[in-house]
Amino acid sequence: MSGLGESAFSQTTISIRFDFIRTNLGRSKEGIVAIIRHALIALFLGLVSTNAVSAQAWAEKMFKEGLVHDFGVVPKGAQLFHRFTITNIYSVKMEIVNIRSGCGCTSATSSVKVLEPRESATIDVTMDARRFSGSKTVIVYVTVGPEYVSTAEIRVTGNSRSDVVFNPGQVSFGVVSQGQKAEQTIEVEYAGTQNWQITEVISKDTPLEATFKESYRKPGQIGYQVSVTLKPDAPSGNLKEFIYLKTNDTGTPLLSVLVEATIQSSISVSPALLSLGTIKPEESLTRRVVVRASKPFKVLGVDGLGEGIELGTQPASEPSMVQTVTFKCSIKQEGQFKKQLKIKTDLQETPVLVTIEGTTAP
Repeated sequence: MSGLGESAFSQTTISIRFDFIRTNLGRSKEGIVAIIRHALIALFLGLVSTNAVSAQAWAEKMFKEGLVHDFGVVPKGAQLFHRFTITNIYSVKMEIVNIRSGCGCTSATSSVKVLEPRESATIDVTMDARRFSGSKTVIVYVTVGPEYVSTAEIRVTGNSRSDVVFNPGQVSFGVVSQGQKAEQTIEVEYAGTQNWQITEVISKDTPLEATFKESYRKPGQIGYQVSVTLKPDAPSGNLKEFIYLKTNDTGTPLLSVLVEATIQSSISVSPALLSLGTIKPEESLTRRVVVRASKPFKVLGVDGLGEGIELGTQPASEPSMVQTVTFKCSIKQEGQFKKQLKIKTDLQETPVLVTIEGTTAP
């Protein structure tokens, strides 16, 4: 296992005492064989147990930002979402070979399948609060390999309250053409004895606008309608954002609503996020993105370069439906960094956005 680079496994010595074996030459041959057999079984089980714990431990080291998330108290029907970060801290290429949830109420996907050394990816975990009531904890098993196989356990917890219900459980715009305005609504219902109120809806720092209005109020039942608008200037790509409902409930003053959309541009880039993981100062890395369109185009240039990020090669001069843009990254300053680049094309005025992020440490 030394090929992993970082010390992932601790050496364990297992001692088996044979106090019950005496230098008794009168013992039968069959008895001695039985004793040896039981000792070997104990040794095997000890080794298996030790290796299982170690194997699990080194996979979990790849989740430096944590393996646990608590959604807290949430409305019945809410769709819950959290993004975990996995980083290949080892010196060999790693592959996410399997992701398995311990409950049908929870699902998970990875942003990429293969991780180069020091490369990061995300594990998106979604929990469906329609599928359970009260407190629920689910383990998601993330297995990496294939040369060295290990499984990390992600743990998510939620507490679904039955007196507040979202219908539907999230705002889903589906596929929207870039530049197009779209609107969706959800119903929020409260059943109880309190004078329950939504006092504010928060959607700042998102390409969303949200409003609310009270639909009805009668003994034991209160209803609100929350309207969410996707702004025309929303960037292309997959959108996962939250809006927040402030209430006068001191126990749960803030409720989150998941908003999803796929904003389709005439031109797209993959991946839109380049995560470099943890790199050394002035260490040189090369990363590529692929730009696609429905008709041939040329890359005119990239805005936002500098501070250690430059073009690896000049863009192709001939028009094509697929163009590759190469970036050379060498960051001097220590700490976290995040830089947004704008790829300009002759196909549309709006540039294609690429984000490069990571951490520089000695």
